[in-house]
Amino acid sequence: MPNDREFDYIVIGAGSSGCVLANRLSEDPSKRVLVIEAGGHDKDPTIKVPLIWFTRFVVERQLDWGYDTEPEPGVDDRRIPCIRARVVGGCSSVNAMGYVRGSPGDYDRWAAGGLDGWSFAHLLPYMKRTESWEGGADDYRGGEGPMDVRVSTYEDPMMEPMLAASVAAGIPRTPDYNGQQNVGVSRVQQTIKNGRRWSAADAYLRPALARPNMRLETSALVTRIVIENGRAVGVAYEIDGQKRTARAGREVILSGGALNSPQLLMLSGIGPADELAKHGIKVVADLPSVGRNLQEHISAGVVFERTQAGPFVRNTRADKMLFNIARAYFTGTGPATDFPAGLIAHIKTDPSFDVPDIQFLYAFASYDAHLWFPGIKPPWIDGIGANAVLLHPESRGRIELASADPRKLVRLRQNFLSTQKDIEGIRRGVRLVRDVLRQAPLAPYIAAERGPNFDDDAEVDAYVRATCQPVQHPCGTCHMGADDGAVLDSELRVRGVDGLRVIDASAMPDLISGNIHAAVLAIAEKGADMVLGRAALPRSRLPSQPLTMPPVPQ
Repeated sequence: MPNDREFDYIVIGAGSSGCVLANRLSEDPSKRVLVIEAGGHDKDPTIKVPLIWFTRFVVERQLDWGYDTEPEPGVDDRRIPCIRARVVGGCSSVNAMGYVRGSPGDYDRWAAGGLDGWSFAHLLPYMKRTESWEGGADDYRGGEGPMDVRVSTYEDPMMEPMLAASVAAGIPRTPDYNGQQNVGVSRVQQTIKNGRRWSAADAYLRPALARPNMRLETSALVTRIVIENGRAVGVAYEIDGQKRTARAGREVILSGGALNSPQLLMLSGIGPADELAKHGIKVVADLPSVGRNLQEHISAGVVFERTQAGPFVRNTRADKMLFNIARAYFTGTGPATDFPAGLIAHIKTDPSFDVPDIQFLYAFASYDAHLWFPGIKPPWIDGIGANAVLLHPESRGRIELASADPRKLVRLRQNFLSTQKDIEGIRRGVRLVRDVLRQAPLAPYIAAERGPNFDDDAEVDAYVRATCQPVQHPCGTCHMGADDGAVLDSELRVRGVDGLRVIDASAMPDLISGNIHAAVLAIAEKGADMVLGRAALPRSRLPSQPLTMPPVPQ
């Protein structure tokens, strides 16, 4: 095989974790690194403009693999979208840019389950290493990392009243939910730099591409991992229909995400033997848990109409919107450098809980906002509300191969709201949203309520089943664990195959208490040290548990 097809490390996927690995593994100029990405370069200019992420990537589903679930019995047999980016930077190029570490108790739960080295005290140094927090470094925050993190700049006359209403409903304010006090309400933190999206490709990959020992191949579909004598030695892939191979002298690292990583393992003969046999795939390692343990945050919310339209209505006038998008892209200034959210809360509906069970994502505009122009299309009716996110669902889904053809998408079953505990949990969250919106500080701003009869559990549950949506945080399908049933060991190595690791959201044992991007970055940073054989960063000596919040009124 020609020398230009031989590398020390091959990373499959240029998403968030793949970008981190590309950077860290190529720091040593003597090590050759190849990153293979199925999508194209992140050249689409709309990636950089924070305001239009929802329309462009959620509604229109641009730069997306196109996954939808099978009909979901728990949510009225709807097919639910699972948005997975097919572009350099992965979901960090299309997400809502929220930066949330979760609760310290999440990682302590992993450690208590036998994953030594994955407690909050062990992961905090890696979280700090990833970030450049606009507030500067302290015991909890990093100030010199590649990923820029800022506080939302969005302004709305209802911002302070909403904060006051949250406090009145029993949710305390916290100065920094990624600092000492995780629970509470505050402004959301975002991966935005100089008014533009700052993705993992910006933070990690682009600096690495300047190194002569680093290569990126795009629009390249990996069809299988090449395994010889029980060891991963390379990959087979295609570009424009041409078949190629590359060999890895040290390791192959799979960073395809919660759906594509288990798919590629199964296509390569690693997974449930009975399922592989159905598709005529030779079994290399019988690992029944591959593709199982799929978890996702589900959300539902309430919107109230406003007495007076907020600033976002003015800014969605077509001529203003086009001007502001161009302004944001070229100068990093103006209204399009943020979007009408701005607040977030992490809540323990029962003070005895170890970690928050509900997250609020506040919205300072109606979800049906659209472009308008006088005489052509009228403006939309403005609203305000919040979505309650069920942070720790019991429901578990799975992915299954649809075919041995790597071009065929997997079958996806999320099993949303399949347990009574999940129904009761999200019902509690939605009711608390309504309680916040009915507090006195918001009374002058609220015109009318939209939603079910909240005095009737059955009506609330029907409303949730008909309207709930995922928050696009799938994880767990190649989970690490201390038991033999786990796909990965505590160093992210695939059981039964040498020279192969999975480093991405699929490795997470279970969901954390919030958005998962920050956790994925930290996992990849720690994983890179493991691949390179470096000593782990010294563990933090800070107390693991966050402060508690008072009981929330029921």
